[in-house]
Amino acid sequence: MRYFLELSYNGTSYHGWQRQPNAISIQEVLENSLSLLLKSKIEIVGAGRTDAGVHAKQIMAHFDYENDVEENQLCYKLNSLLPPEIAIQKVYAVKGESHARFDAFSRSYEYLIALNKDPFHINKAYYLRKELDIDLMNEAAKLLLNYTNFKCFSKSKTDVKTYNCTITEAIWERNGSMLIFRITANRFLRNMVRAIVGTLVEIGEHKLNLEDLERIIKSENRSEAGYSVPAHGLYLTKVAYPANIYM
Repeated sequence: MRYFLELSYNGTSYHGWQRQPNAISIQEVLENSLSLLLKSKIEIVGAGRTDAGVHAKQIMAHFDYENDVEENQLCYKLNSLLPPEIAIQKVYAVKGESHARFDAFSRSYEYLIALNKDPFHINKAYYLRKELDIDLMNEAAKLLLNYTNFKCFSKSKTDVKTYNCTITEAIWERNGSMLIFRITANRFLRNMVRAIVGTLVEIGEHKLNLEDLERIIKSENRSEAGYSVPAHGLYLTKVAYPANIYM
């Protein structure tokens, strides 16, 4: 049987999603907990690989187990065993060929920028003490929807077949002293959201303009784009799947 886990986590204390040889990861903690509860070696596949310090409000992962499990009971037991930073929202039985990574048709992220110093935002938002032109940043964000090749925002040493992504939403919103960037696409490249945010911030500071953004995208050169903002302001917020994967 194949099962999906819907979970959330605070990534501050973890070296990203993917299991690492010399650092603790979300995947390792989940696999160890599942293996202990199910008395069998369990390996999980996540919808994506968040970097060290990145958070997830919602992410999916799948695992295979030879026996039937009671989903609600497994959810309860996992939450009792897992550390406070990781929470299971639900366990689903899915069709055997369903895949947490390859069946996802969209992924959404938020990036939080704190405009005022607040000790409660430490490791949860990027504190930026600068005046930003939010209207201009939104004009720039709209331009992203006109392109598909985002090599300029990808980490240089990345093993991918294509740098093409279809962005369907990119918008800045202000909520009090918090500036929130929301972006949705069918897929994302490594470091892509953080590099986009850093570039849009430089546009908001009037260091770059709209023409610069289009030039940067067409260059396909990471060194032309802006800086990567810190990981702790980034949240994976939603991974969407077709309804027919569920039992």
